[in-house]
Amino acid sequence: MPVLLPLFIPSPPTGVWHLGPLPIRAYAVFIMIGIVVAAVLSNRRWKAAGGNPETLETALVVAVPLGIIGARIYHVITDYQLYFGPGRDPVRALYIWEGGLGIWGAVGLGALGVWLVCRRRGAKFLALADAMAPGLVIAQAIGRLGNWFNQELFGRPTTLPWGLEIAPEFRPEGYAEFATFHPTFLYELLWNCGVAVVLIMAQRRFRLGRGKVFALYIVLYTAGRFWIEALRIDKVNEIGGFRLNNYTSVIIFVLALVWFLWLCRHRPGVDEVVDASAVDDEDSPAEAAENPSKQ
Repeated sequence: MPVLLPLFIPSPPTGVWHLGPLPIRAYAVFIMIGIVVAAVLSNRRWKAAGGNPETLETALVVAVPLGIIGARIYHVITDYQLYFGPGRDPVRALYIWEGGLGIWGAVGLGALGVWLVCRRRGAKFLALADAMAPGLVIAQAIGRLGNWFNQELFGRPTTLPWGLEIAPEFRPEGYAEFATFHPTFLYELLWNCGVAVVLIMAQRRFRLGRGKVFALYIVLYTAGRFWIEALRIDKVNEIGGFRLNNYTSVIIFVLALVWFLWLCRHRPGVDEVVDASAVDDEDSPAEAAENPSKQ
């Protein structure tokens, strides 16, 4: 007899595994995998641009913890009702493993860390941001798998074959009778992977540099985030019937698009030198003459 496959995407039965007394949480695992993948890709791109790998490594050491802190702060501020008020426990705002990271807090505070490192090492901040942009959006895509394991941030009910099965205890109030929902984690994962491909191809085809790759990343990501956000049904703050993140996406999309067009008009091409420390590390002609074995 033919095997009939279920016409839905099943949710993982658990998002936590225990290694003895130590809980291993899928949400944290996928965030870490995303960071590693982003670091490897960014390192290759930064070296290809002429940057010093030590500059990138230092930037990651500073930006990753700042980004995680910024992401959590943004989430807690924009969804404060989950942690503060009658019946709420403010201490849970620190429980990052339960989910809840806002990308714009991560980008904002993480970018500040990268800028500080670039300023100290004499590297071009926008050039490094361009190198990191595809890896960053791929890390976001991988991180969405953590939402799948947590059975969170899904969309409206659907009977489409790729509908996501959600256990009754994770269904929002008013949706108990529905079993499958739009897998918005998957929509954003696929969208972000597509954004990464477009960024890499556009940079090669049009020689984008001086911040244009990073600006284009923001333009494309916010465009996708807007329609994906509109599908979600988790409780968040709304203004005029629209989710707060929809307003954020529109505002940042417009600002990033204006910035991208300005860069294309006023800062065409790419930087020939992106990292002073990379130049300093090269042997001068005199040093090369004194050390022929290095030639």
